[in-house]
Amino acid sequence: MIKVYIAENGRLKPVELSSAGRDAAVWVDMLSPTEDEERAIEAWLGIAVPTRADMEEIEISSRLYSEDGAHYMTATLTARADGDQPQMGPVTFILSPAGTLVTLRFHEPSAFQIFPQRAAKAALGCGSGEAVLINLLEVITDRLADILERAGREILELSRGIFHPSEKKASKRDRDFQIILRRIGRKEDLISKLQDSLLTMQRLSGFLSAVSTRSSRDGRARIKTLSRDIASLADHATGLSQKIGFLLDATLGMISIEQSAIIKIFSVVAVIFLPPTLVASVYGMNFSIMPELQWPLGYPFAIGLMVLSALLPFWYFKRRGWL
Repeated sequence: MIKVYIAENGRLKPVELSSAGRDAAVWVDMLSPTEDEERAIEAWLGIAVPTRADMEEIEISSRLYSEDGAHYMTATLTARADGDQPQMGPVTFILSPAGTLVTLRFHEPSAFQIFPQRAAKAALGCGSGEAVLINLLEVITDRLADILERAGREILELSRGIFHPSEKKASKRDRDFQIILRRIGRKEDLISKLQDSLLTMQRLSGFLSAVSTRSSRDGRARIKTLSRDIASLADHATGLSQKIGFLLDATLGMISIEQSAIIKIFSVVAVIFLPPTLVASVYGMNFSIMPELQWPLGYPFAIGLMVLSALLPFWYFKRRGWL
C-alpha cells in the first residue's frame, strides 16, 4: 500500500499516486509494498528501494548511506507497544534527490498513524521532505518516551510489590515468586527492545545531522534537540534496565531466603525429635534384662523423658533466636 502526501499551507494532504506530481509530493509512505509498487516508485522518483533483507542488515553501512544523491536511513521501531510484547521491525527513511521523503516499512508503528492526522490538522511546516522527516522523527521519539514512561511506572509498581508488600501479602509465606519473575522478564524484554530502537535512532539522527544540507537554521537546531532527546531517553532506558537487573537479583535472593527458611524449619524439627527418637529406640530394644520394663512408673517415665528431651532443644533454639 502506498500513500502520497503533498504540502498545503504547511499541512499534509493525502492524494492519489496517479494524480500527485513528482515535485509536489513531499512524503511517500510505503507499507508492505508489492514488487510492482516498488518499481513504480523507483521509476517515479529515480531512486532504488531497498529490499527487506537489506533493511534488516545490522551493519551501520547497510543502514545509513548515500547513493546517487539519495540518503538512506534505517531504524528499528516498535509497534503494538501498549503491552509487554511489542512488534519490532526496520523502517527505512529515504530522502530523494528531489527532496521527497520516502518511508518503507512492513509493520505499523503508531507514529505513522498519529503524525499524518496531526499534520493534516495543524500547520507543522511540512513544506519539504526533510521537514516532514524531522516532524515524523519527533513524533516517533515522543512515542518512545511515552512507552518508557509507562514501563518506568510499571517497574516502580513492581518494586513496591517486592519490597513493600501489603499486610495480606506479607502474611503469606508461599508468595508466588514465579509471577514476579515472569513480570520482570517481560519488562526486561520490553526495555531491551526499546534500547535497540533508541540505538538505531541515535545513529539515524547523527547521520541526518551530517547530511541535512537543505535544512534551515531552525531545522538544524531541531535535529540537534532531537539527538539530545534520544540520548536522554537512551540513558533513561539504561537506568530502567539496571533497575530491572536489581529487582531480578532481589527476587532471586528472596526465593533463596524462603527456601533457606523452609530447610531451617525442617532441620530444627529433625533435631527436636532426634532425642525422643533415641529414647524410644532405647526402650524399644528386646533385651531380657531391662529394669524399667517391670517398673510400674516405667511407661510414664519414658514418655516424660521423651517430652523433656524434645522441649530442651526447642527452648535452646528459641533462646538463641534460631526460631
